[in-house]
Amino acid sequence: MSRLFRSDDKRGQPRRRVVPMWRSRPALAAGCGLLAVALGGSGWLAWHAGLPQRASDSVVRALIGVSAEAGFVVRDVFVVGRASTPKDTLLGALGVKRGTPILDIDLAEARARVQALPWVREASVRRLLPNTVVVEIVERKPLALWQHHKQFALIDDQGAVILRDDVGPFSHLMVVVGEDAPANAAQLVQMLATEPDLMARVKAAVRVGGRRWNVHLAHGIDVKLPEHEPGAAWRRLADYQRRHGVLDKNVRSLDLRIGDRLVVRPAAPAADGKPVDDDA
Repeated sequence: MSRLFRSDDKRGQPRRRVVPMWRSRPALAAGCGLLAVALGGSGWLAWHAGLPQRASDSVVRALIGVSAEAGFVVRDVFVVGRASTPKDTLLGALGVKRGTPILDIDLAEARARVQALPWVREASVRRLLPNTVVVEIVERKPLALWQHHKQFALIDDQGAVILRDDVGPFSHLMVVVGEDAPANAAQLVQMLATEPDLMARVKAAVRVGGRRWNVHLAHGIDVKLPEHEPGAAWRRLADYQRRHGVLDKNVRSLDLRIGDRLVVRPAAPAADGKPVDDDA
């Protein structure tokens, strides 16, 4: 849990003054607690429906004002789950400043603004009376870079776009290409990860016809996976590699789409008779 801002240190103690019993701190705490429940529940809706709009708004504003005088204002904001979301961005979306009457915060609207942030998948915002707001977020996990219309976007494991700009720090991630690539990327990555040694060679994957994948490995080797049971084909390739080192040979592409067969296309030799290095 992190604190976005904290209350100021007290430099001195104010002189005590006599206040009516109904405005004493215990009474106000109880009243503000009831008001907080009413503002967030069906009881408030029923009461609000039975009053003229102007009268009900006036009553609520008066109660919020009294609560603020009693110290029910925001002093602290605590956040749970923040890692990639910038602090200032989150605080701006929350729309809460120090000294804001805590009962004047629309929790539903604040939650909606926070959840609309690029990195945030889920969010909750709640009051902790008398003076603390607690924000809990679940951030998106970067999965791959999606190349679309010559642009790159960072996507998560649900296919949602996280970022369209400044994706350079994520250049180590696999690139996926294709209109429906984001929606199918998580399943592909999960399958590829079953063979870690092969996965370490993967650079990109192209979605073909919305049905299957062509996987691009290091050194310019293309692997054509079948539409059905691609996982079995991937395991078969891993076995070929362990037994024969097929990926370490002069290979341009490997076709795994025909049953249990492996169709190998050699790399074209250069003019000097040596294989062409596509990474050169």
